[in-house]
Amino acid sequence: MRIGIMIGEVRGPATADDLRAQAAAADGLAAVWSAQALGWDALTALVLAAGQTPTAELGTAVVPVRQRHPLTLAGQALSAQAATGNRLTLGIGAGIGAMLTGMYGLAADRPVAYLREYLSVLRPLLRGEQVEHHGEMITAVGTAAIPGTEPPPVLLAALGERMLRLAGEAADGTVTWMAGRRTLETHVVPLITAAAASPPRIVAGLPVTVTADVDDARERIARYYGMAARVPEYRATLDREGVAGPGDVALAGDESAVARQLGLLAEAGVTDFAAAPFGTVAEQARTVRLLRAVGAPGVPDNRV
Repeated sequence: MRIGIMIGEVRGPATADDLRAQAAAADGLAAVWSAQALGWDALTALVLAAGQTPTAELGTAVVPVRQRHPLTLAGQALSAQAATGNRLTLGIGAGIGAMLTGMYGLAADRPVAYLREYLSVLRPLLRGEQVEHHGEMITAVGTAAIPGTEPPPVLLAALGERMLRLAGEAADGTVTWMAGRRTLETHVVPLITAAAASPPRIVAGLPVTVTADVDDARERIARYYGMAARVPEYRATLDREGVAGPGDVALAGDESAVARQLGLLAEAGVTDFAAAPFGTVAEQARTVRLLRAVGAPGVPDNRV
């Protein structure tokens, strides 16, 4: 299992210098991931991070697509691809329904059908092709080609059965958030694997903290990520896991305990772990040190 670190607002408010420092601390790990939240643009954050970790994969986890026409997102993604030496992996998703309707006034219905059509347009654009698409939900005519760029792999945020099947059929894998080990092993991995023509990537994103006070850490995680326990998209996943909230699926404990939990995720079929270090500055630094010890490529016997 490859280990990467999430940077930016998923860990708290972040300046440009914070993003660079977080990426530099992750240097040597397999990947740096950035989520699209309410401030930082995820692709821009990765361009900032690229100079701090010259070999890591740079992935969005994820960019909601209802707000970005496929021609727009293709141009942005290929621009980031050109700026980072073709290291981008583009994770996309349907977005949280309540945010789409409440903040943007956009429709949030039929997410699987919308993503299926969106991918049918986006992927040719990422290959530099001209498209002329007049579909049920999307019209796109044009190209977003940028010389010297390679089409980035595309991952699809998926938690429900139909979206997981679409991720296997039309994307290179999936990115999950707040899916616990049981859900990953018994639901996510079997469904996407059955639908995919070749072994898919399964990127699991979770908060993680190396700490001596596990109960306190889980309570703080539950408060900080409390929205995930209330919105239907994540509530259904937490219910499937049989837990109350994000604090129950986070990885927490001392170094040996968190290392064991990482091993269990690998055994469940997770190919990539996107860690969101949580806590105080000292706790996050301790967490990053453990992740580097376990997952930094090139160090003997350090891969989960």
